[in-house]
Amino acid sequence: MSETKDVQIERTFDAPIDLIWSMWTEAEHFANWYGPMGATIPKAEMDVKVGGRRHIGMEMDTPNGQMQMFFVGEYREINPKTRLVYTESMGDADGNPMTAEQMGMPAGTPMETSVVVELEDLGAQTKMVMTHVGVPADSPGGQGWNMAIEKMEARIAELAA
Repeated sequence: MSETKDVQIERTFDAPIDLIWSMWTEAEHFANWYGPMGATIPKAEMDVKVGGRRHIGMEMDTPNGQMQMFFVGEYREINPKTRLVYTESMGDADGNPMTAEQMGMPAGTPMETSVVVELEDLGAQTKMVMTHVGVPADSPGGQGWNMAIEKMEARIAELAA
């Protein structure tokens, strides 16, 4: 298991806080940017309320063919436009959480992690700090987050144009 700290990505977007908040809380926006380059999100069910469930389906082509992954979780904290906290676990197509071992991940990989999104309104800009607690920064998950945030930046530029 890596000793590298959790994934943490900080960005300042040239967009109002309402748009950045909607990127994280509206399924149609989330599906347009989430996942690494080349991934698509055919399923994004997001009941954004404390105790609400998430079920995200991701598909991507790999050298071994197409891969499907599912993520499930629950919203734990929602302070509109400033802070969003949700859990994330690997899951199945029906929305059931799965253990790391069931997913073929190394033993000791946490079954549940937490994503914390903090936003700061800077007027015409918005500062975002996203922390995925429990996912090492140098892991494939960390690399995937960096690609996803790049996709988010591109999507925001399209919408803000």
